[in-house]
Amino acid sequence: MKYTKASFAINADSETNREILIAYLSELDFESFDEVDDEVHAFSPIGKVTSREIENCLESVPFKASFKLEEMPDINWNEEWEKNYFEPLLLDKKVLIRAPFHTEYPEATYEIVIDPNMAFGTGNHETTSLMMNHLSGINLEGQAVLDMGCGTGILGIYASMLGAKDVTAIDIDSWSFEATIENSRLNKVSNLQAFIGDAQLLSEKKFDIVLANIQKNIILQDIEKYVSVLNEDGLLVVSGFYKNDLEDIIGKAAELVLHKVDIKEQNDWIAVSFQK
Repeated sequence: MKYTKASFAINADSETNREILIAYLSELDFESFDEVDDEVHAFSPIGKVTSREIENCLESVPFKASFKLEEMPDINWNEEWEKNYFEPLLLDKKVLIRAPFHTEYPEATYEIVIDPNMAFGTGNHETTSLMMNHLSGINLEGQAVLDMGCGTGILGIYASMLGAKDVTAIDIDSWSFEATIENSRLNKVSNLQAFIGDAQLLSEKKFDIVLANIQKNIILQDIEKYVSVLNEDGLLVVSGFYKNDLEDIIGKAAELVLHKVDIKEQNDWIAVSFQK
């Protein structure tokens, strides 16, 4: 799948304004964000986000911002990440996330190898880190796990390492589907099945744990479907949104008689777990 990159310049540029901009842009169909020098970059499959949608979004932010769109070349993302972004990452002093090309890295209880590409989820983003932290505190032995918006497959792979009986990973993006299969192979995870699609794929199979690190609007749209495939007393863990969106998420969960279990926060990003 080819991608469009939207580059944003903010006036006046600040960390707070960048966070506000990304929060507003997350309501659109952008799949990932990056901050480079004096710009914020947002990535989406070609045709998923229009200039008009972006213009409407920027009218709502409390500062001035301009943007330009460009089609991304079909490049070697493994090489790009190696040169520019992805360093070995140690989470909670026990989970190491690295790429196949890394030769120096610390020892850890769990080691996850991610072959990075355009798919979202190398552990560097706060939401992935928060979801990993939630998983570390859950007894996954013998559990059936669903990972919605699986990205690179990192959460499902970690769930398998923690003892999950089987993992179903779903993403709308072919990059993510292929990355999840490849990363499962790299980590010798044999009980993970990946599918291309969205919540419409969910039907008969039930799960003990449902993970959804996506976006606020997708979570609110699909949370009822997640709950419908969640076993009684099962856990739903969601992230991909800011602290100021938490009230909306909790309100929707309450409508579905979900009970809040735990909230984790990092740099105003939130991951929250609910029990059915």
